[in-house]
Amino acid sequence: MATIIVNGDKQEVALPITVSELIKQNNVAQPEMVSVQVNEEFVERDDFDTTTLNEGDTVDFLYFMGGGAL
Repeated sequence: MATIIVNGDKQEVALPITVSELIKQNNVAQPEMVSVQVNEEFVERDDFDTTTLNEGDTVDFLYFMGGGAL
């Protein structure tokens, strides 16, 4: 088992694990709309299946929301 940080919280995961697998494991709502940063670098959606995580990585699931008029 390895410890990573997901959205600010420590999480134990079995390695190897890809970004796609982590999204599924965390039951991310609207996975087709989420952007992912690993160690403060954005991961391209096309690379979710091939980007593997390592011990100590920091992962953030981000949603970009459109705004209304002021």
